[in-house]
Amino acid sequence: MTVGAGINVADGNLVVLGKPVLTNVPGNVVVTPASGDGLIDGAFIGIRSDQTGSRRVFPVGKLEGLRFICLFRFKLWWMTQRMGAFGQDIPFETQFMLVECSDGSSDDQDSDASYAVFLPILEGNFRTVLQGNEQNQLEICLESGDPAVEEFEGSHLVFLGAGSDPFDIITNAVKTVEQHLQTFSHRERKKMPDILNWFGWCTWDAFYTDVTADGVREGLRSLEKGGIPPKFVIIDDGWQSVGKDPFSVDCKADNTANFANRLTDIKENHKFQKDGKEGERVEDPSMGLSHFVSELKDNHSLKYVYVWHAITGYWGGVRPGVSEMGHYDPKLAYPVASPGVDSNEPCDALKSIAQNGLGLVHPEKVFNFYNELHSYLASAGIDGVKVDVQNILETLGAGHGGRVQLTRKYHQALEASVSRNFPDNGIIYCMSHNTDGLYRDPASHTIHIASVAYNTLFLGEFMQPDWDMFHSLHPMAEYHGAARAVGGCAIYVSDKPGQHDFDLLKKLVLPDGSILRAKLPGRPSRDCLFSDPARDGKTLLKMWNLNEFTGIVGVFNCQGAGWCKVGKTNLIHNEEPGTLTGVVRANDVNYLPKVARDGWNGDAIIYSHLAGEVVYLPKNSSLPVTLNAKQFEVFTIVPVQKLTNGVTFAPIGLVKMFNSGGAIKDLKYEADKTATVEITVRGCGTFGAYSSNQPKRVVVGSKEVAFEYSEHKWLMTLELRVPENEAYRWIVRVAF
Repeated sequence: MTVGAGINVADGNLVVLGKPVLTNVPGNVVVTPASGDGLIDGAFIGIRSDQTGSRRVFPVGKLEGLRFICLFRFKLWWMTQRMGAFGQDIPFETQFMLVECSDGSSDDQDSDASYAVFLPILEGNFRTVLQGNEQNQLEICLESGDPAVEEFEGSHLVFLGAGSDPFDIITNAVKTVEQHLQTFSHRERKKMPDILNWFGWCTWDAFYTDVTADGVREGLRSLEKGGIPPKFVIIDDGWQSVGKDPFSVDCKADNTANFANRLTDIKENHKFQKDGKEGERVEDPSMGLSHFVSELKDNHSLKYVYVWHAITGYWGGVRPGVSEMGHYDPKLAYPVASPGVDSNEPCDALKSIAQNGLGLVHPEKVFNFYNELHSYLASAGIDGVKVDVQNILETLGAGHGGRVQLTRKYHQALEASVSRNFPDNGIIYCMSHNTDGLYRDPASHTIHIASVAYNTLFLGEFMQPDWDMFHSLHPMAEYHGAARAVGGCAIYVSDKPGQHDFDLLKKLVLPDGSILRAKLPGRPSRDCLFSDPARDGKTLLKMWNLNEFTGIVGVFNCQGAGWCKVGKTNLIHNEEPGTLTGVVRANDVNYLPKVARDGWNGDAIIYSHLAGEVVYLPKNSSLPVTLNAKQFEVFTIVPVQKLTNGVTFAPIGLVKMFNSGGAIKDLKYEADKTATVEITVRGCGTFGAYSSNQPKRVVVGSKEVAFEYSEHKWLMTLELRVPENEAYRWIVRVAF
């Protein structure tokens, strides 16, 4: 039976682009072609069944001998990668799976490999996830989260998309599901908040919940003193008015939040009121958060101030019986996790909330709750919110029509309130994307880099992924900083006051507080998609991104630690992982031809940040790279252009920055029909370019400037001074 272009079900096999992906497909599996504008070869997988129940599991065929990567929730809050080749390798709570539709290895970008992406989606009041069993069957698991919600249609449970470019397939599959569900927008259609373009500081690791107004002031002054001014600050957990019920049992670990606490007022606690005293409340708005935020912006040239809150108000929700919370009609609810979540890693926070209950705002009152909270914050000068603990909603669906209904009401209300009160779309969704216990768990650092890179394959289609804050003064600080430079994400630290590495920060942040951010979410290169750079002992993680005219590739040795399905936690499985060697190629940057000039012949130069070397790479050639454990290198990759006089040229950018090429904002070859290259550059410091010949002269603005040229390295460099104006752009003209 032909169900869609490139997808067939015949003789018990699910065939994708002529290649069987699933065998022994049961007769009750239904495949429906995708409708729409033909973005992708694709179809929806469903189930015919007269069974009912709030949780059902259905096999859809055997997966054997085909490499795949899947992303699964190893904990209620967090997601990571798993690679395999058989159905039994697919974990519970798998949210995404990409399969290579041929046996063996097809890492070559020019090969004829094809790929299939499986996206479990929502249908009615049910959500679906993937999982495998011991018979190598791929299974679809449906759950409503409410014992009273048992009936489902079952025709559109998983979307299957196929094609020859894995990154295009994923993007187009998500866009097809967007058209089908009409409940979300693809990242490309969303407004990105401006904090993405500036350096910031978060109070969490600096103070945890002991944060105070004086602590925030001290942290900002400390960074400014070193010449790295934060342009946004996130006041994390610790600013709110919270308390616990008399019967609640404390749960506080690692200096973090007390999960037994509940929100008692939407306004700030005494620590953020002028002359505030514990146990007393100042009702005059001019003496509260507004006074403090105005002071911060006036004295520290901050552009944005964000604050943290849980999606339910606080970890324990809002406190019933408190007059300030009464009009939200909160009721105690007791979380029940799905069996798939329970089978993976246990969670102390969830246990505490399940024991003490959560004060859940009535779903019909939740918009009022968010709007009153956010309008108060906006009136105080707050520009956005960091929203945490979202996944708790899925455990509270009983009595509310199920997890999908409850979560949808909360998220629709949250997004409506953010749109009304924070017009820059000022929201950070916390959790799901990275790892638990970063900096508190010595196994976390390499795991974090690998997990976020692979999670971005999926989550990067919905949002600009947040790599979370890091510490600039730490043995792994450069490793984290380099990853964020490639990630295309916000760059912010959570340093304690006085504990900074300004030399590192200057590789990420310009003197005006802006950053050189890559254009896309950073993702693993094609030859890393089905190899595990955390566990297999042989693979280096390569992550790529694009700038306006250049590409960037970060290479990381992440071996030695990962989530253990036996121990059900992150573990260091190799204390001394070995030295690894791989290669870097121009086509590791999947979309590099999109930023090259028409007629580009495929030749490129590669500039290595740490080594400071320029290498000319003819088309399809590669550069070896060798890294010890926990080492990295960042490469700027630039298409080479041949001028009419035979000179070959490629601008690198600000060579002392991790993302050197992010400084290049415009590029014109043969300017004024002469052998001149005109480059628009944002920032300051050492600007570098590959050139096969020494230039005759270089002009910056209207002034001819001195430059250096190394014939041995084919590298031209010059110094750009610190501009007087923020985000200033220099015009650099190189004449031959």
